[in-house]
Amino acid sequence: MDALETYQTPLSSRYASKDMANLFSPAKRFRTWRELWLNLAIAEKQLGLPIADEAIEQMKANLDLTPEQFDIAAKEEKKRRHDVMAHVHTFGQVAPAAAGIIHLGATSCYVTDNADLIFIRTGLTYLLKSLAVLISRLSVFARDNRALPTLGFTHFQPAQLTTVGKRATLWIQELLWDLRNIKRARDDLGFRGVKGTTGTQASFFSLFDGDHDKVEELDRLVTKLSGFQYAYPVTGQTYSRKIDIDVLAPLASLGATAHKIGTDLRLLANLKEIEEPFESTQIGSSAMAYKRNPMRCERVCSLSRHLQVLHQNALMTSSVQWFERTLDDSANRRVTLPEAFLTADIVLSTLRNVSEGLVVYPNVIARRIAQELPFMATENLIMAIVKRGGDRQEAHEKIRVLSHEAAYQVKNLGRENDLIERVRKDPYFDPIKGELDQLLDPRTFVGRAPEQVDRFLKEWVEPALTEEELQEALAKTDKVELNV
Repeated sequence: MDALETYQTPLSSRYASKDMANLFSPAKRFRTWRELWLNLAIAEKQLGLPIADEAIEQMKANLDLTPEQFDIAAKEEKKRRHDVMAHVHTFGQVAPAAAGIIHLGATSCYVTDNADLIFIRTGLTYLLKSLAVLISRLSVFARDNRALPTLGFTHFQPAQLTTVGKRATLWIQELLWDLRNIKRARDDLGFRGVKGTTGTQASFFSLFDGDHDKVEELDRLVTKLSGFQYAYPVTGQTYSRKIDIDVLAPLASLGATAHKIGTDLRLLANLKEIEEPFESTQIGSSAMAYKRNPMRCERVCSLSRHLQVLHQNALMTSSVQWFERTLDDSANRRVTLPEAFLTADIVLSTLRNVSEGLVVYPNVIARRIAQELPFMATENLIMAIVKRGGDRQEAHEKIRVLSHEAAYQVKNLGRENDLIERVRKDPYFDPIKGELDQLLDPRTFVGRAPEQVDRFLKEWVEPALTEEELQEALAKTDKVELNV
């Protein structure tokens, strides 16, 4: 009941995946701190500091915190007003042989910043895998609908025809760019390493009696033990907050892509051409029982805006860091970084759920094409008449008059577009009446759209998803079930 009487962010309580919610949990954070303290001790011992084997073994045996240890840490933090030192003391109680060497030579940012970099790298990997699955799902949709004609829209006004599959490739292409950008951010990520209080490594230089080589080797060893290829060559007390900008930028860009996709699908739902999944027991409105609101895509758009805004926090925080560090980044980052990853995770899982159950209504699409195609086909009719020996200007005038008459029927009287019926009744068009069905076949108005879909999927999508980690994600992933 206590949980129901305390605010909980819906990002973790309602929407996020278990993996991403766990990544930013207290249990994961403080276990990672302990792993970093262990790595530091192992490296320091390897380089000659007098650290007992028993100390290392006790640390290894107590990486996970029990509920009792969480209580101890909370009491220590209340007393000391310092979260890192509270956990140093708590760890020392369950690993007494190591109590005197835990955090030796380090500053708080050794655990806080390095842990953040570990979480960022892992979170980006989660997002890459989820994004690959979304791209794969939408690629199937594009392939299945590669040749289904649909009305194109520019300015949300009727334009030349495209295909349902070709339109989906526009979404996929932007997602491929997001895949590239997120992967680039992850692969570029370095480690803070062991740099000391202001980045000079002075404490470690003292520990190793002025041995530069050992200090540099300590940095390399801890970086390697923590799973990173390299450490940033120079830092202040923290790693540069510009790294957070580089990480959140591709997530914000993903938010822009997702918002565009969600908006397109919401508009198509209004046109009744394509709908997101809708369960048999789902309620669209508490008052209007007939409604089928696109709530999933609305959620995508809502959270995508939040995701885009979070990047501004990283920009502003980085810009106001003084000299070697200032603490006004801390509270902001505690909120911004987890929220960015949780939000991106939710946006992707929701879009995956949508992509796995999209419903296309070909008859509705065909009817809308029939309402607009006659006007679009007028140039074809004129050319056909000229080929039969007619006069281009005379044909143009005939079509112009009939088009205006048909437009009056549509706009002023609310009737269907009857331009083709008027053409059929006009003796002037007798030479081409046998060709009208062929001239008005929607498939002849989509250009190379089907072939573009085929080539795009083969030459761009398939190569982008060939990496082993992405293939494993595609092989293991089931359909997404939304909690609410």
